[in-house]
Amino acid sequence: MSELFMPGVTPPGENVGSAWWFAFSGNRLLVHEKESQIAIPQLPTLEAIGLNPLRTQFLGWLGNQPCLSAELPQQMTPPADMALRGLRELYAALDETLFSLAGLGFQVMEWDRTHQFCGACGQPTESANHERAKRCPSCRITYYPRVSPAMIVLISRGDEILLGRAPRFRAGMYGLIAGYVEPGESLEAAVVREVKEEVGITIKDLRYWGSQPWPFPHTLMVGYTATYAEGDIVIDKQELADAAWFHKDSLPLLPPPVSIARKMIDWFVETH
Repeated sequence: MSELFMPGVTPPGENVGSAWWFAFSGNRLLVHEKESQIAIPQLPTLEAIGLNPLRTQFLGWLGNQPCLSAELPQQMTPPADMALRGLRELYAALDETLFSLAGLGFQVMEWDRTHQFCGACGQPTESANHERAKRCPSCRITYYPRVSPAMIVLISRGDEILLGRAPRFRAGMYGLIAGYVEPGESLEAAVVREVKEEVGITIKDLRYWGSQPWPFPHTLMVGYTATYAEGDIVIDKQELADAAWFHKDSLPLLPPPVSIARKMIDWFVETH
């Protein structure tokens, strides 16, 4: 999908035709599902298929079509030819643009759901007119959607890269070293600390590579490359089940192509 997404906070007027709907029941997305084909619903309203959302949120425009997220009841039965699927299940089923919008929709929906009241005084919040924010009319606190910065790093040693396997990964799959940034810490310091904590080695030549929003649950993944400096692999068993060096021509099962981890690994293979 080559259409450009333009974020927005002001909902369109009536009679705009069909819209993309990223509707969630809990953390599961409502999708069309027929003969193993997955599609995001395009509808004028959710009421058109018999659904009554608890809340809706305008996300912006994909091409000339509006995009909205919605909070559906926790206990609901999807309409015919539709299903509720977790975002992780949809890695390979949606193109990158729609998967990214589904992640945005989940984060905005969840932020809206959890910020109906002020955390300081308990008064109902009000939506800001011209920005994605909630404001307390009593104590004047402004609440923005939460974004948690995290680092991910590709560490190379010649034609080898260091890959780790977290206990939550599917059998045989390895990925890059990653972790959240702590308060008062720079991204670069977080990379050095996480590598030392998780695999026991030191690194050098740290360089920024790219970033990716990641909706699990509200993360911004910031990617770096680095080269091995010294030390033997000693894994933190609370974080990893295994870690090892892999030659670029003999890699294990990797994360899906939509993830920044896979994009970085593919880039390394192509450029070395």
